[in-house]
Amino acid sequence: MVVAASLGTAAAVSVSGLIGFVGIIVPHTIRLLAGASHSVLLPLSVLFGGAFLVLADLLARTLASPAEIPIGVVTAFFGAPFFVLVLRTSRRLA
Repeated sequence: MVVAASLGTAAAVSVSGLIGFVGIIVPHTIRLLAGASHSVLLPLSVLFGGAFLVLADLLARTLASPAEIPIGVVTAFFGAPFFVLVLRTSRRLA
C-alpha cells in the first residue's frame, strides 16, 4: 500500500510540478489562524489556496520580466522553509 501511494504521489508531482507545496502551506496556516473546524477550514483553504497561487503566478511572471520563472520555483521558495518549520515544531511536540 505504501509503495502504491508513493508511486501515485510521484506521478501526480511529475505532472503538476512543485505546486503541491500549496497543499502544505495553506491548510496549515489556515488551521493556525482559524482553528481546526473542518466546516471553516475547507472553504478558507480553497479560497486562500487560489489566492496564493494567483500571487505566486504574479510573482513568477514579474520578478524576472520579460522572462518567466516557473511557478513551482516560487511555491517551493515559500513551501520549503514552511515545511522545515512544521517538521521542527512537530518534532518538539513529540
